[in-house]
Amino acid sequence: MIGVFDSGVGGLSVLNAIRGRLPESDLLYVADRGRAPYGTRSIEEVEAMSHEIASWLLDSGAECIVIACNTASAAALDSIRKAHPEVPIVGMEPAVKPAAESTSSGTVAVFATAVTFQGLLFDSVVSRFASGVEVLTRACPSWVEAVERGEVAIDVVADEVSWALDNGADRIVLACTHFSFLKDVIEGVAGIPVIDPADAVAAQVERVAPTRVADSQTTLAASGDLEEFASLASRLAGISSPVIPFPA
Repeated sequence: MIGVFDSGVGGLSVLNAIRGRLPESDLLYVADRGRAPYGTRSIEEVEAMSHEIASWLLDSGAECIVIACNTASAAALDSIRKAHPEVPIVGMEPAVKPAAESTSSGTVAVFATAVTFQGLLFDSVVSRFASGVEVLTRACPSWVEAVERGEVAIDVVADEVSWALDNGADRIVLACTHFSFLKDVIEGVAGIPVIDPADAVAAQVERVAPTRVADSQTTLAASGDLEEFASLASRLAGISSPVIPFPA
């Protein structure tokens, strides 16, 4: 079984990409909505909560963990890997590299949460892959909140996209899995390529996850309002499944 987690509905975009590549795998997804948003918490808080969820997934039978949350990856990917060296741990890395390689203007914009930008992971990615490229960063907590409400509309993204264009960006990087559900809207407003790493992460899961035929069962778990999460999972990601409680 593959365990996947996020602070809310955002990681469902990654879950769907994994389902597309590994249709026979059993998947267990945790949405920690009762303690969301992660992006406004301290790195230490997010790290502690991420370890708690990873341990619960392993206790539930997961043989591979996917941190389908850029904020949690920035705060805890390295320490979770060190805590569980026997298990493949896949995290989210801001897709700065393809943006930097393809930009014509020499300027790219990265949209994420504040904690993602504070983590060492983001600085490492920029230093390795964006030499000579201007990387604009913008924390967009209101986008996370909008997606958690099921609101995917132009007025949600218009101001931030205009800021990126006014500052010369010709590539936009989505460094929060919630923003995947806004990709089509952002592309429509921006008129420039928008890079979403969900499929690249799923490809990495395909490479490292244990290979075995399973029951193709997707189980959802959540803290907070279970019925609300079930409705959002169906509406945003087309996943219809009962939701079990995650004991946050």
